[in-house]
Amino acid sequence: MEATLFTFPTSKHPSPSPLSSCQALTLKTHFRNPLRQSFQIPTPHRPLPPRTAGIRAAISRTKKEETVDTVKQQLQDCYLLAGIKYQGFTVQQFRELRTSLPDTSKLIVAKNTLVLKAIEGTQWESLKPCMTGMNAWLFVHTEEIPAAIKPYRNFQKEKKVENDFSGAVFEGKYYAPEDFKDLETMPTRAEVYAKLLGAFKGPGTAVVGVIQAPGRDLVMLLKAYVKKLEEDGGQ
Repeated sequence: MEATLFTFPTSKHPSPSPLSSCQALTLKTHFRNPLRQSFQIPTPHRPLPPRTAGIRAAISRTKKEETVDTVKQQLQDCYLLAGIKYQGFTVQQFRELRTSLPDTSKLIVAKNTLVLKAIEGTQWESLKPCMTGMNAWLFVHTEEIPAAIKPYRNFQKEKKVENDFSGAVFEGKYYAPEDFKDLETMPTRAEVYAKLLGAFKGPGTAVVGVIQAPGRDLVMLLKAYVKKLEEDGGQ
């Protein structure tokens, strides 16, 4: 009679061998779930939703319109508009330059295209030749042109910057950088008054001398004289 042996299952699981542990670690490390991995990959340059892109475009358009309006406002009662090449300027230099300007001058940084749009169809349109590169725009609201230009000349010397004026418009005429000497040597209002008074109080030849002065100087003299008469009449 043969004996039959029965094997009963035990509640304890056999401990894995060191080889099995190593194999399990290797499988877990090198064979990852491809679906899970795909969700962890970032997606750069994700296109913006149409609504967000539209909002940003509207904001950009609004800022451009505001810049054009600002330029147009500065052109009111403006005697001189000049461009300054500001490439390489630091924020601190801009702050110091603005501080050095008189209250009658305003410095604005704006794209050439926006400034060109603002001056289109006006006497300032002759400023087109200097619409290249990076320009800051100097709006001068006084007849004292030399005094308005001088602060930037002082800034150039103190900071040792080579950035020059890119051009300017005065009384509808365009002045290239090499022509700025004519603007910087214009007579002041006090000098104009003194010359007028001296001419009218002196002999007739003095008046003739004033009349025979260069056309631009004569116009300046007459404008200053008319303005002085108006001021005296209002007192």
